[in-house]
Amino acid sequence: MADYSFVTEWKLKAPLEAVWSTILDSKAWPSWWKGVVSVREIHPGDENRLGNISDISWRSFLPYTLTFRATVVKVIPMEYMEGQANGDLAGTGRWYFSHENGITKVRYKWDVSTTKRWMNVLKPLLKPFFTWNHDIVMRWGGEGLARKLGTPLV
Repeated sequence: MADYSFVTEWKLKAPLEAVWSTILDSKAWPSWWKGVVSVREIHPGDENRLGNISDISWRSFLPYTLTFRATVVKVIPMEYMEGQANGDLAGTGRWYFSHENGITKVRYKWDVSTTKRWMNVLKPLLKPFFTWNHDIVMRWGGEGLARKLGTPLV
């Protein structure tokens, strides 16, 4: 069972294709997503990124970096992508995409557990701060995606 379940939604006045392809290209995340320290691709996966394996490092305001290996395990082009994480965090991330009336909606669901001993020991005290930290990184992602696509978040 996951220690944390997060849901993030971004709405952008942008074509679905542009949003999908920008998020799909995780190697480029550090160029537009503040908080993504690095993405090192281990295996590219197929033409839809199915089977892609990347080591991703993240950092926000709190003084720690989290690194995990993300493996793309399911892809429905322009609708859904699912990945499994193992490392400092372990769990499942699910990206949902939809488009209506010129607005692309991205919904990200992240069910994850921490694996670092210090985080697990201090979880009763620090869980609100870990949640706050996650929310900041995801806000940065939405803002960066909007800037990258030259469109506003709505």
